[in-house]
Amino acid sequence: MSDNNLMSPNSAPHSDVEDIKVRSNYLRGSLVETLEDPITGSIPEDDNRLMKFHGSYMQDDRDLRNERHKQKLEPAYQFMLRVRAAGGVVTPKQWLMMDCVSQKYGNGTIRLTTRQSFQLHGVIKWHLKKTIQEVNESLLSTLAACGDVNRNVMCNPNPYQSEVHSEVYKWASKVSDHLDPRTNAYHEIWLDGEKVIDSNDSQVEQEPIYGRVYLPRKFKIGVAVPPSNDVDVFSQDLGFIAIVENGELKGFNVSVGGGMGMTHGDPKTYPQVSKVIGFCLPEQMIDVAEKTVTIQRDYGDRSVRKHARFKYTIDDRGIDWFVQELSNRLGWSLQEARPFHFEHNGDRYGWVKGSNNKWHFTLFIQNGRIKDEEDYKLMTGLREIAKVHTGDFRLTPNQNLIIANVSSQKKGKIEGLIKEYGLTDGLHYSALRRNSMACVAFPTCGLAMAESERYLPSLLDKIEPMLEQVGLQDDDIVIRMTGCPNGCARPMLGEIAFIGKAPGKYNLYLGGGFSGNRLNKLYKENIGEDEILESLQPIITQYAKDREEGEHFGDYVIRAGYVQEVTDGQNFHS
Repeated sequence: MSDNNLMSPNSAPHSDVEDIKVRSNYLRGSLVETLEDPITGSIPEDDNRLMKFHGSYMQDDRDLRNERHKQKLEPAYQFMLRVRAAGGVVTPKQWLMMDCVSQKYGNGTIRLTTRQSFQLHGVIKWHLKKTIQEVNESLLSTLAACGDVNRNVMCNPNPYQSEVHSEVYKWASKVSDHLDPRTNAYHEIWLDGEKVIDSNDSQVEQEPIYGRVYLPRKFKIGVAVPPSNDVDVFSQDLGFIAIVENGELKGFNVSVGGGMGMTHGDPKTYPQVSKVIGFCLPEQMIDVAEKTVTIQRDYGDRSVRKHARFKYTIDDRGIDWFVQELSNRLGWSLQEARPFHFEHNGDRYGWVKGSNNKWHFTLFIQNGRIKDEEDYKLMTGLREIAKVHTGDFRLTPNQNLIIANVSSQKKGKIEGLIKEYGLTDGLHYSALRRNSMACVAFPTCGLAMAESERYLPSLLDKIEPMLEQVGLQDDDIVIRMTGCPNGCARPMLGEIAFIGKAPGKYNLYLGGGFSGNRLNKLYKENIGEDEILESLQPIITQYAKDREEGEHFGDYVIRAGYVQEVTDGQNFHS
């Protein structure tokens, strides 16, 4: 294990977060005492840093911030709680649990994330423990949903190749379980577990993979099954691309060094797409994942958090260095990468029959928000379906939901409930809207600079007539929006993307690859809605006139010279 991983507060230069982790006693800190403090609905910043490892962020309602300040009240503190489900697969019973806790302890909605997790918003401090306990009673967990560890392992929810998906999903779940933190702190704090002590009454703890101070930053893994790249495998720190021949899983191509986050105005930060470095057998997958994580643990930048993601470790040292270091740790070398082909990174909506003779229905969930509205009882409809469904639910990487593995006997009943509650596959929407994603942003995200989830639908209302005028309403174009450059909705891969700069102002990016294989490029900076529409109108019109057969929007804007092609994240800003 490296000196980095055994670091003390007096060792080589490191960020304040590293000190917090060192002092935390394997993620305990003073969380128990903080949660019992009746004076405030907030928690100290050190404990808030540790809360991320337990799956939660402290937030406040920014819509109410100014008014509460005028009234000399503390902000309306609340917590976002993230619930992990490896590969996004949950049972109907688990779905009903999430519905229940969102009503009892949250704001009455569920958010499906771009990492195939659940988010609950509006949980107050005094309800956190009850919420986490009920989540765990259903065999889900919030542990490592956030923090400087491996996050939820994503997996293609492909309903077409059911047997292959089942096998790939099992391997993704094994990787996820293997990389879970081993600290007992989570069980002590939230689940009333017994403390682990030795005869001298001191804490006994081991983190065989992460060590004392865990990783320098978050780490993300995705598993894709071609031809669908819905997990955006090239955006992941570590990606596994399933190689399937004659319906049989042969193994995985391995890609490393992706990541979306950056900082406005800081060219030293940039998004990056991962690079394919070789092929491994299925039974080698866990070893590859563990050794890759330990390389980042030992060599990642612990002094500057903006420079701490795995993509910078690889770009600074070189891909050849990483491949050699990985081989040294594995004791063997990856095989040569095998051919693969991605066709899209979107979802296939409506009913499809899988190769296991089960049915799957993909619902369009605008920006992943599950809630009841006056004219659309989405949450109630899904609740009623969960009560009779005997298959599973799959959260897609595009914030949508698959009612999966429906038997022929149950299909009629579920079809009736879909019709009764007007649940939609989105086919009456434009293809642009069906390929849209947005992060949460205002009012709860503390990083948001502009609206996203609440604004993108209304912006699409104004872009869609442009598409209809030139006959493009049924053409797939990937469009994404975030309220800041952290990249939660993976906007840097969108063919059209908006990244918030200030309230009502966005950077407009164009030219991402349709199948998630290329970053986009800044086209216009810090513009409002009027200029957004004025900018897009002529480009959309020309695309309809001049595109070549089968040419996607992102490819066209590069060929037509609107933006330059980004061949590597290191020239994203140039």
